[in-house]
Amino acid sequence: MYLEIVSPEATLFAGEVSSVTVPGINGEFQMLEDHAPIVSLLQAGEVRMAGNAPIHEDFADRFTQGANGKTILEIKSGTVELKNNKVIVLAD
Repeated sequence: MYLEIVSPEATLFAGEVSSVTVPGINGEFQMLEDHAPIVSLLQAGEVRMAGNAPIHEDFADRFTQGANGKTILEIKSGTVELKNNKVIVLAD
């Protein structure tokens, strides 16, 4: 599935991933290929993505590598929308 992570300053990430885990306001949840459409508010926490998509060097300092090869981005809040295997995270 395709993931875009957008902040007020720039698009931090855009590429193919195998899964995305986000900190929803009612708890953390994961989205995989062919997940049902969803829109949710996000709270402070980690956006974790699995896959081999490269991080642009201008934003590499915002991401860390976690367990099991997942790439992590800390956010303060935001929203997520998933439709037709495209995930858009608007993050603060």
